[in-house]
Amino acid sequence: MHSQQQSGGGVNKAELALGRIWRDVFVNWLAASPLLINPIRALLLRMYGIHVPSHGIRPLCFFGGRDIWIGEGSFVNYRCFFDGSAPIHIGRKCGIGMEVLFCTSGHDIAGPEERAGHVHPKPITIGDGCWVGARSVFLPGATVGDGCIIAAGAVVIGACTPNGLYAGVPARRVKELPVEKKEDDHESS
Repeated sequence: MHSQQQSGGGVNKAELALGRIWRDVFVNWLAASPLLINPIRALLLRMYGIHVPSHGIRPLCFFGGRDIWIGEGSFVNYRCFFDGSAPIHIGRKCGIGMEVLFCTSGHDIAGPEERAGHVHPKPITIGDGCWVGARSVFLPGATVGDGCIIAAGAVVIGACTPNGLYAGVPARRVKELPVEKKEDDHESS
């Protein structure tokens, strides 16, 4: 019985190790390379299981999991970090600035011998049509409604309701954004 548990555990550990090798070598090294063209980068990310548009991911991004969905027409700029301990969903036609951090896991506060207690992953959701400024941070459970702007450097810790400009640490709604369509906007299918 003991040897069966070890071999069964060994298979799981081997599968886990192979998955991490695939992620680290093909996704976070090869696909992240600035020498790779965007359609090939997107293909490698899709092969790993991440839903990405064909041309929207720039080099040097890190993906820590597979349960990441980036909507059509969205753009992810250089050096973004996707923790991936829980699902991350970015809607359609979003612009994600450079070095944005999507952190889906946090810890309970534990005793003095080790303050970082049990891990609690929570999903992050960004609605359609959002613009996220450079070096913004999204903590576990953050949700952003459609049509929002998140200012550069903001830290989003909860819910951002639609069509607002959010800024600061923690991010707070600082401006209402118009909801009517401008005359020069063109609808694309």
